[in-house]
Amino acid sequence: MFSMKARIHIVVEGRVQGVGFRFECRREAIRLGLHGWVRNMDDGSVAIVVEGEQDMVDQMVKWSRSGPAGAYVDACRAIPEPLTGEFDSFEVRF
Repeated sequence: MFSMKARIHIVVEGRVQGVGFRFECRREAIRLGLHGWVRNMDDGSVAIVVEGEQDMVDQMVKWSRSGPAGAYVDACRAIPEPLTGEFDSFEVRF
């Protein structure tokens, strides 16, 4: 079976900082076998970049629309990007 890989940049807005969003995001990405990073942005949003199997990337976008318990997502934008293969893990960036 042919597998499609994808990369997506997700921007999540709402009450998404100070609620464990980044660490739960990392846990979910690892569970899905994705590579990339997550970090808090100065404007209060959370940015996520993930690469991996298309269906797993899609699941990460779906997870990002609600986030962990305690988060309240107002908006979630998913922007496809060219696949680079630059990551070998998933990390929380500061």
